[in-house]
Amino acid sequence: MTERRQLLPLLDSRVSRHGSRSLMTCKFRCGNACDHREPNLSANPHIGEILAATISRRSILQGGAAGAAALVVTGAGGSLAAASVTGARSTAPEGVDRHLFDFDPVAPNKRDNVTVPDGFRYDLIARWGDRVVDGAPAFDVYHQTPKAQSMQFGYNCDYVGIVSLPNDSGNAIMAVNHEYTDEDLMFPDGTDEALIKRIAMQAHGMSVIEIHRGRKPGSWQRTRASQTTYNRRITATTPMRLTGPAAGHRRLKTSADTSGREVLGMLNNCAGGKTPWGTILTGEENFNQYFDVNGALDSRYAESYDRYGLDGEDTRGWSEVDRRFDLSREPHEPFRFGYIVEVDVLDPDNTPKKRTMLGRLKHEGATIKISHEGHAVAYMGDDERGDYVYKFVSRNRYDSSGTRAARRHNLHLLNRGTLYVARFNGDGTDDGLYDGSGIWIPLTSDTESFVPGFSVAEVLIDTRLAADAVGPTKMDRPEDIQPNPVNDKIYCALTNNSDRGTAYPTDEANPLGSSMVRTEPGAPLTSASGNRNGYVMEITERLDDAAATRFRWVLFLVCGDPEAPETYFGGYPKDQVSPISCPDNVAFDKVGNLWISTDGNQLGSNDGLFVVPVEGSERGHVRQFLTVPVGAETCGPLIKKDSVFTAVQHPGEIDGATFDNPASTWPHTDPFPRPSVICTYRIDD
Repeated sequence: MTERRQLLPLLDSRVSRHGSRSLMTCKFRCGNACDHREPNLSANPHIGEILAATISRRSILQGGAAGAAALVVTGAGGSLAAASVTGARSTAPEGVDRHLFDFDPVAPNKRDNVTVPDGFRYDLIARWGDRVVDGAPAFDVYHQTPKAQSMQFGYNCDYVGIVSLPNDSGNAIMAVNHEYTDEDLMFPDGTDEALIKRIAMQAHGMSVIEIHRGRKPGSWQRTRASQTTYNRRITATTPMRLTGPAAGHRRLKTSADTSGREVLGMLNNCAGGKTPWGTILTGEENFNQYFDVNGALDSRYAESYDRYGLDGEDTRGWSEVDRRFDLSREPHEPFRFGYIVEVDVLDPDNTPKKRTMLGRLKHEGATIKISHEGHAVAYMGDDERGDYVYKFVSRNRYDSSGTRAARRHNLHLLNRGTLYVARFNGDGTDDGLYDGSGIWIPLTSDTESFVPGFSVAEVLIDTRLAADAVGPTKMDRPEDIQPNPVNDKIYCALTNNSDRGTAYPTDEANPLGSSMVRTEPGAPLTSASGNRNGYVMEITERLDDAAATRFRWVLFLVCGDPEAPETYFGGYPKDQVSPISCPDNVAFDKVGNLWISTDGNQLGSNDGLFVVPVEGSERGHVRQFLTVPVGAETCGPLIKKDSVFTAVQHPGEIDGATFDNPASTWPHTDPFPRPSVICTYRIDD
């Protein structure tokens, strides 16, 4: 057997860093990033150090450590008392559609199913292996082929985006990322290893599927592949075009592409966003794990390789079937991954574009808002311990006229503009909050680099190294960052950092240096080192111009169990909120409520989807809307009027599980698990 087929141990020395996430998930999704040193070795400060400094100054003002400990938990309505109610029902605020707000919260659980509130149900929209392209064969898990998978719904669905069809309110196009593959759960033992790799390449990427409204309000169904021309699969071998200032640079040229403008495929696509002009943005995240080292490395790129984790360890062995994934043979190939990819889902013949102007990093995703002056502004997180938050502001203005010429103009907005990275400062004022100010530091425009020693193209290819040089703030895994369309504030999910308090110095007043966790729902809380449960940051920019370079920030949520003293829920009474751990993706409904999906719950429960108002008397009232099956991660999400779309990623990804011995069979249509997209809606009206 190959190394890939060896069963992962249930426990080893890495568990303390991986937390509750299975070692299997860490291996297949990110190449065991937690087991490698943090790539960012710069002297730039961590967000935890800024918080510690802020708290330390305030503790002096408030009378010592006791005052500091109370800072996060005694905001308006806060309490140190143990929680007696888990997520009380909330009265829908004025203007809120009760269909999605009026529910009794789902309790933490370990069920092997999607659990939704009473009065709701969920439907399967698409499962791994379902037909996408007309003519695709029926799924046969025992006789998989690369060609079949290239026409079928891919594996491990993540971001879900929906674009309405022009002049048709009942139909829409759904785009779904396929982040990574778990070969141990996908293939029966004994399957040919080379075949497995070729199939896995086709199971990555994106599925583009037409859907239509179902008979019941809030329900949606997949349109038959034979009845639409919009459906298509994008995989690790789909031709794409590099655009923007870095396109054509010598470091983007390979033996197969001497132009430096054409690349095959996209890798490890995680989150994304829909643009106002009707395209989908998808982010390439942990692309480093796909590149092997089978010989000497090009010494010219040693620093760059190191900063991006390109060390040839914990890889997938794809170079055995495609030589471009061997760094020793194709030293430039990894410089062609790590971008935001724009996909025009309304034009199935349109070539996906890798927008180099938005930088190269481990993109969680990118989301767009239009500034009051008309510029397109994209917010992005680099999802790794100690990396940064970015934004891009377009040079040209968005054309909202709706004409064909306007759309052609808008399709080029992401090729010219300015790329920024964020520095966060604590303010030290005695206001009872973790908050402060910040500045967006310019890295480069499309014509001028602002980083000494870097050209424009070099900033966009080695964005991490360029950012290191200007002093931004190291964050605890910045993931999804999205603008709220109602209040114009920006919300950033900072998932966790289990090394906080060990690898990085903190003080006793820093609540993120240790966190309270559980092993099972209802089990006693125990202390663990690090920022285990994460937080959600709220950023306020000038409303008259989203291109402004200064902002204010506050930790809206310090996640965890309400009984834990370090938690904070926007000032809402802690005995009335649902426990929430490890925020990952965020979304908004039509009135601006924040929806949060979680990944790696540290409180003993399956991961889930939560909703929380950000304004008014209900601000901070976190309530759990659903939980996903055993071993699964909650992805998406997307709220469309009276429908909640969720991607259920890696069900049954439990250490020791295999295809022949699964830990889950969700969605219970087969004797093995199938990652799927679901739609939840109310049925009790």
